[in-house]
Amino acid sequence: MRLLATIACALTFVGITAAPPVLANDYERAWLDAHNAERADFGVHPLSWSEELENEAREWAENLARDQIMRHSSYSERGGKGENLWMGTAGYYTAEEMIAHFAEEKQYFFHGRFPEVSTTGDWGDVGHYTQMVWPGTREVGCAMARGASYDFLVCRYYPSGNRMGQQIMPGRVVNARGTPETSGRTGRPRVSQTRRLGG
Repeated sequence: MRLLATIACALTFVGITAAPPVLANDYERAWLDAHNAERADFGVHPLSWSEELENEAREWAENLARDQIMRHSSYSERGGKGENLWMGTAGYYTAEEMIAHFAEEKQYFFHGRFPEVSTTGDWGDVGHYTQMVWPGTREVGCAMARGASYDFLVCRYYPSGNRMGQQIMPGRVVNARGTPETSGRTGRPRVSQTRRLGG
C-alpha cells in the first residue's frame, strides 16, 4: 500500500496523473442518456436499459471487431429486434459522440409513414435516428468491442422500430404495437407534452 502511494505521488510530481478508469457502466449510462435526450426532444417515452439486449449487442460487436467489418446481423439472427451500428477509430470517440452520429441524421427527417420519412428520399439516411426515437420502442442495450484499428458499437432495440407503413411523428405517445394511445372519451390520439428545462 505504501509503495502504491509513493508511485502515485511520484507520478503526480512529474506531471503524470493516472486517469480514473472508465467503467462499462459509465458507457452504458452515457448511451442510455443520449438516447433518452433525443427521445425527450422528440416527445416520446424514455427507454429502459436491457441487460439481455446489451449481451446480444456485445456478442455481435465482438464478431464485428474480430472480423474488422461493419455489417448488420440478419433479422432472424437478432430475433426481430432493432439494431444500430457505429464504427470509429479505436479510442478516439466518447460514448456520447458515438450516439451523436445516429442523432445527426435528424437533419434529414420529416414525419410521415415509414419509409417515406427522409428529405433525401432514402430512409437509410435517417434510419439510425428513427430507430432511436421510434415511439413503440421501450428498451435498448448497447455494447462496444475494440478491433485492431476500430471500435464497433452495437445497439439493440425492443420492440424494433422502422416498421414499414407505420406513422412516426414527434410528440405522439404510442403503445408497444406502435399505434397511438387515445385520450379519454374523444378517441383522439393523445399528444405528449414536453417541457424544456433551462434556456
